[in-house]
Amino acid sequence: MLFLIDDLGWTDLGCYGSDYYQTPHIDSLAAKGMRFTDAYSACSVCSPTRAAIMTGKYPARLLLTQWLPSGRWNPTNNRMREGRYISDLPLEEVTIAEALRKAGYRTGFFGKWHLGSDSYYSPEHNGFDVNVAGSDYGAPGSYFYPYEGTWKIPTTDQVYFKRNMLSGKPGDYLTDRLTEEAERFIRDNAESPFFVMLSHYAVHTPLQGKPEKMQRYKSIAKRKRQGPPSYAAMIESVDDSIGSVMQVLQDLDLEDNTLVIFTSDNGGFAKATNNAPLRANKGSSYEGGIRVPLIVYWPGKTGPGSTTKEPATSADLYPTILEALGLPARPYQHIDGVSLAPVLSSDGKLQREAIYWHYPHYNQHPQSFPSSVIRAGDWKLIENLETGQRQLFNLAEDLGEQTDLSQSQPAKAAELAEKLEAWRQEVGADPMRPNPQFRDDTTDRQAAAASTHLD
Repeated sequence: MLFLIDDLGWTDLGCYGSDYYQTPHIDSLAAKGMRFTDAYSACSVCSPTRAAIMTGKYPARLLLTQWLPSGRWNPTNNRMREGRYISDLPLEEVTIAEALRKAGYRTGFFGKWHLGSDSYYSPEHNGFDVNVAGSDYGAPGSYFYPYEGTWKIPTTDQVYFKRNMLSGKPGDYLTDRLTEEAERFIRDNAESPFFVMLSHYAVHTPLQGKPEKMQRYKSIAKRKRQGPPSYAAMIESVDDSIGSVMQVLQDLDLEDNTLVIFTSDNGGFAKATNNAPLRANKGSSYEGGIRVPLIVYWPGKTGPGSTTKEPATSADLYPTILEALGLPARPYQHIDGVSLAPVLSSDGKLQREAIYWHYPHYNQHPQSFPSSVIRAGDWKLIENLETGQRQLFNLAEDLGEQTDLSQSQPAKAAELAEKLEAWRQEVGADPMRPNPQFRDDTTDRQAAAASTHLD
């Protein structure tokens, strides 16, 4: 059972320190299982992380490094040309759903897919027997039935109409409906092995909570809020969903035989929540953009209420699921993922030196810039792919990434930069290139001066 929440920040749960958002059911899940304090999404935006979960590979290796269909590169305002990226999850990849289906599991997908066009790259083409509401949409038109709305495509300014994706009736709320469909699938397949991926569109924009839930948060003074009442209400609805599904598993006597994973695809959106003490937000390579909640409940293995500081990333879920279910590993598929089983079942360590990121793209989120990143132990190096500037942080001493140590610790910065470059070469990470169309203010002034002189 995999719960994937969209844009849920690291501090957006009670069990991760929030005293504003109400998440008793998720907190209960953490009390049964293991909570990772240093878990990361494979990217600071959604589609690449989802691809990493499905394949066990880093987005850079897949060449799927940007949210789909496109970002916000500007030919005259951006100094560099973006790295190339593909717009669909390749069908040649053996997804975690395909691996489980081949092992006899019934597979169901519910919610946000965002990994390719409906015609050939939908969940049905990637190992899922059942697909409910999974399409190329990054967000619904509305969270209320009929879930329709419009979206302006960033690169063309054309208006796209988002159609109804799911049956229902006036007043129905999308988070609830996806939960109902997932529960129906579980009941229908209770007598056989199954894999459910409940991939909520929430808590992505549009920020639309149930009115009755919003009222509770409107009564809280603004200075005490971590986010707007609409966002808080959306989180509470997600929490209700997790509680409802877990209750179904209990009612069917399946909870003690079900691996449950809960996580997010990137950090919290700047206009929705406060990610402090982490720096920045979704879209940024600082911790607020990539550090996410991760809770794993493996009955009989995870110690109740346990925590670990072992760094983990999205690509690790694939081999972890296989090992937890007693299925053979697929090392040539989940080549970048590492099974978390040694950590989940004991106080073991993972046998890897570092975790990597590569985002050769522009977006408009605060504190965002094209970057490659390495975290090795407590050290984190961020390389700005536009300027070449490097920043070095010690996360054990500076979780908020306020003190750049690249000048005072040049040897460590050079060591990590060398490892980062070697990794980029190994995975075939596509580089950024100079943009011949770029015009900055200096260029414009020089051109104007030259024109005046010639006149």
